[in-house]
Amino acid sequence: MFLDFMVEVEGLLDAALKSCGFQVPEGEVNKLALDLSPHADLASSVSFRLAPVLRRSPASIAADIHKALPAERSYVDRAELVGPYINFFMNRAFLAEVLRRALADDCWTGRMSQSAIVEHTSANPDGPLHVGHIRNSVIGDTLVRILRRAGCKVEAQYYVNDMGRQEAMVVWGRSHFPMEEIKADHATARVYIAAHKTMGERPEVKEEADRIIQGYEAGDPKISAEIKAAVDYAISGIEETLFRMNIHHDSYRWESEFVRDGSVGEIIQGLEKTGLTQWEEGAFQLDLSEFGFEKKMVLRRGDGTSLYITRDLAYHRWKAENFDRTVDILGADHKLVSSQLRTALRLLGIREPEVVIFEFVSLPTGSMSTRKGKFISADELLDQVENQALEEVRLRRPEESDEFRREVARHVAVGAVRYDVVRVSADKATTFDWKAALDFDKLSAPFIQYSHARACSILRRSAVPETFDPSLLTAENEVALIKKITEFELVIDRAARELKPHHLATYARELAEVFNLFYRFSPVLDAPDDLKAARLALVQAARNALKVSLETLGIAALESM
Repeated sequence: MFLDFMVEVEGLLDAALKSCGFQVPEGEVNKLALDLSPHADLASSVSFRLAPVLRRSPASIAADIHKALPAERSYVDRAELVGPYINFFMNRAFLAEVLRRALADDCWTGRMSQSAIVEHTSANPDGPLHVGHIRNSVIGDTLVRILRRAGCKVEAQYYVNDMGRQEAMVVWGRSHFPMEEIKADHATARVYIAAHKTMGERPEVKEEADRIIQGYEAGDPKISAEIKAAVDYAISGIEETLFRMNIHHDSYRWESEFVRDGSVGEIIQGLEKTGLTQWEEGAFQLDLSEFGFEKKMVLRRGDGTSLYITRDLAYHRWKAENFDRTVDILGADHKLVSSQLRTALRLLGIREPEVVIFEFVSLPTGSMSTRKGKFISADELLDQVENQALEEVRLRRPEESDEFRREVARHVAVGAVRYDVVRVSADKATTFDWKAALDFDKLSAPFIQYSHARACSILRRSAVPETFDPSLLTAENEVALIKKITEFELVIDRAARELKPHHLATYARELAEVFNLFYRFSPVLDAPDDLKAARLALVQAARNALKVSLETLGIAALESM
């Protein structure tokens, strides 16, 4: 929809530029400088890019382009010249077509046809997910949904660190301490913490853990079975938490796979050929100083075992060979390692991943800490937010059954956490405040969910007629809602290309705001029959847009709240 309008505007500008003999400098992704504008449906500032080349003022260049725009148009009503800008506006025929298309449940299908792999979460299987993991999981899962909505074939993958010291300590701990009858990932954390404490008291435990690592890398069947059992058990608990948050992985790849199939050995051989490797301080290392890295990258320990970074290089080679796009979701503490990894991949001639680095999410001091001085697990956070949501739902819907209220509270809590995490650009730190996140009347997930439920309530009382007249929708708030609906396609396209899920979160909030303005100023059920039919169609279109926006954010589109 919106992209069709954009394509026509691009065609008009291209034709005008050719007519004027202007050529935009190469290398610009958005060469025509098109963007949304508060003053138009689409605006071009291309004159600013041409000014240095033509050595003329942007305003005079824009005037020439505007004069040369072709008169034949399908979707563009008019193009206005405003100083150095050219503003384009949709015509009524386009708005009517937008409304008709938006009535179909499957109307939002993107045009990308790439394959993509998104690796996210990938927490060590030594305990439960904590608040620090949540942003990784939510950003990753939301990007998976956005890329799929954009038309990509996506695989969401969890990369299992089964060869690190943490897992060796878990295996040692499982054989020396009893496993408690609690959630699997929490039980795993208990034995890991106990083992780590014991190692501090008894240095020989570290040696035993090292022997486990060496035996696993060598393929010892007994140790391999113990590690597989420990990893599977911990991940079963992690999966419960992810499922609760509406987060899913399509597949799991274990680090050890790349050792077993010889990939790690091939990576090390390839890096040896660069002439930048050497044995130093009892380890095989890669010197990246000429690329600005002071610390050398250790590729293999003195005992012959590989390191996480080496196995990660092999993993990224596999991803690059099997997918058009490879996306990593990493915390800010991985910036250095990620840069080293990408540099090593360039040395090997392997396509680098697209990396989304996120800053961390924190909690207001003392707001949710149930165990002072210890991390807050994702399970604890969800429990507390769900309890608060239940109180809010009970106040709003006292006449409903407890089962209804608990079901709504569960979805509202997950939506509140997911939205509050993803609404902020990944490169900005954020603090989760459950009071703001659960505010039904403010710009939060419950506000968007409630807008969807309101649209469903209207449609339950009166169905959309088979025929209606879109030309009757002329009020400012009606036109604004149609235009906001058509932006969904553009928002998804940009979020998918730029890997910025907060664009969709912002759009969903704005859509809910515009719908609520329409609801306030344009009566639907009490309107005259012809106008009622058109407004019902607009409610259905808005409901579809709200629904697909929420679902792409991984948030339940509730029909009643």
